[in-house]
Amino acid sequence: MVTLIEARPRHPEKAHRPDAEILRKPDWIRVRAPGSPVYRETQQIVRDNNLVTVCEEAGCPNIGECWSKKHATMMIMGEICTRACAFCNVRTGMPGPLDPNEPENVARAVQKLGLEHVVITSVDRDDLADGGANHFAAVIRAIRASNPRTTIEILTPDFLRKEGALEIVVAAKPDVFNHNLETVPSKYLKVRPGARYFHSIRLLQKVKELDPTMFTKSGIMVGLGEERHEVLQLMDDLRSADVDFLTIGQYLQPTKKHHPVLKFVHPDEFKSYATVANAKGFALVSSSPLTRSSHHAGEDFAALKAARMAKLGH
Repeated sequence: MVTLIEARPRHPEKAHRPDAEILRKPDWIRVRAPGSPVYRETQQIVRDNNLVTVCEEAGCPNIGECWSKKHATMMIMGEICTRACAFCNVRTGMPGPLDPNEPENVARAVQKLGLEHVVITSVDRDDLADGGANHFAAVIRAIRASNPRTTIEILTPDFLRKEGALEIVVAAKPDVFNHNLETVPSKYLKVRPGARYFHSIRLLQKVKELDPTMFTKSGIMVGLGEERHEVLQLMDDLRSADVDFLTIGQYLQPTKKHHPVLKFVHPDEFKSYATVANAKGFALVSSSPLTRSSHHAGEDFAALKAARMAKLGH
């Protein structure tokens, strides 16, 4: 039996058009519910190491597939976010203090899972002077110390108004620096009100200025009311910042209190976006209804490296 994975209601304070009509999910969105033995083993490793994963917190539809392969995206710095984005199911509020044991706990879990590539993300921590940059760096260093062959991808907040934070994270040398734009600029006020579109573009551009060898990545959701020409302009903005990898996926409404899905984009339109993005010069593009930032991240990183080597003629 095929069932749809639904996110858990987490924060009714993020009300957004609760009376809006909920569109019926098409067949191409449906995924199998999790429950394999390897899935349960991954779940136990996460629990034993007192870790939070974005897979669970964000209600990711790919959790069954990824955890059945022992792929889990670690979410550091707690499970309470200082932002209240209209698309996100992570709880909003005042977070607690950072866990000084978290870097070692994450590194231990990476080792137990046998990960060749790990994705580390976080909640927004606007309450911290550095936005959590030093904690990101500590996690990267801990993973490197105990898992020297594991490649590291980070998915960071925007470090808005946190002078010097980006430099701290880039200096820790992650293999991939990912920061998602999430949506087109015209939708920021409703969808991502605490963020600034051109600050995020500049953040990604500055990563390349600080370390031209570092792979950069960004992603968006579609189905939030954006127009096609806005998505194409966003691609140009990312290419102007020399971003290597673009992900495009379907927005799924976590609860009735969140921003509604205004359109379920057909797979053919996702393919069209991929064709255009490739033509615009991205080294790698992942565009499909179930595409998420960390879905198949290890395979994608290998493809990115291969594309760079080919470009250099090796």
